[in-house]
Amino acid sequence: MTLLSKFFSKDSIMTRKMHAAVVEQFGKPLVLKEWDIPTPGPGQIVVKTEACGVCHTDLHAANGDWPLKPSPPFIPGHEGIGLVSAIGAGVTIVKEGDRVGVPWLYSACGHCEYCLTAWETVCPSAQFGGYTKNGGFADYILADPNYVAHIPAGLGAKEAAPLICAGITTYKGIKVTEAKAGEWIVISGAGGLGHLAIQYAKVMGLQVCAVDIDDGKLAHATRLGADLVVNAMHGDPAEAVKKGTDGGAHGVLITAPSLGAFKQGVAMTRKRGTCVLVGLPPGDFPVPLFDVVANCITIRGSFVGNREDMAEALSFAAQGKVKADIEMQPLSAINSVFERLEHGDVAARVVLDFSAH
Repeated sequence: MTLLSKFFSKDSIMTRKMHAAVVEQFGKPLVLKEWDIPTPGPGQIVVKTEACGVCHTDLHAANGDWPLKPSPPFIPGHEGIGLVSAIGAGVTIVKEGDRVGVPWLYSACGHCEYCLTAWETVCPSAQFGGYTKNGGFADYILADPNYVAHIPAGLGAKEAAPLICAGITTYKGIKVTEAKAGEWIVISGAGGLGHLAIQYAKVMGLQVCAVDIDDGKLAHATRLGADLVVNAMHGDPAEAVKKGTDGGAHGVLITAPSLGAFKQGVAMTRKRGTCVLVGLPPGDFPVPLFDVVANCITIRGSFVGNREDMAEALSFAAQGKVKADIEMQPLSAINSVFERLEHGDVAARVVLDFSAH
């Protein structure tokens, strides 16, 4: 074997390159290409991807929809799960072979007022996986070990992937409503986020009203334990909720990316209740100011969750109390998955399977 052929041998190439789906231009299909495998520096790790969930936020990232835009070229994906394959100098909190997740909150400063009070998700220096840092639509992910999710034993990579975004987002949102066991919570939107929210709410002892415009999703919500379901296309959904909950819900969690759902959500909230927003539809939030003031309603935004929330959300799943509905697809199908997401043609959560790599 010549020196040149040895250098370009299959084994040599595979040690240096990986498969990745890359955003090269906003609004254009992702490009499937070879990318350099990252090398961990001090305080960093590399994770060999086993599975990565696909989130609607990934679509927003690829389209450059939000005011703070990522910088192409970049690799989306913030639900990557895999095994630690390399460790940089000074890393002690994970070891090679540990199964971890690289979530939306990629890192934070650790010392600002928000980090010190467990609100690191709003740290001014926060970095975000698959957005400001390359993410999980690739065979390997460079990560900060201080912010990875530690996947409990017995919880597989494919099952864990949606939980480190959709799971923690809905679980934290429910907590932020401050609804107590036995009280009513409305889950507005019973799809990819909502079907997990229903399960978390039931585990937390809440009475659940699921609201959607799809009878199939509402039937599934009933199977998951929803005590009341309301089709928002049939009559006045706020009145139906108030009637079924004796005055409105103590907490409302709006997961649907719809301004109409946001307006309805406030109307479904009982006096002195809390309406929490996690969906991000385009446009301005239509707030009925008189109702909010006169009924002493609290409106809150909830942005993913902190590391304690992550551990709790994963623990429920490891105990078999929460399970994401998943559809497996290869990385090569990412553009068709995005097209389906754009048209609302994904029933629950899509997870990219890297086991073939």
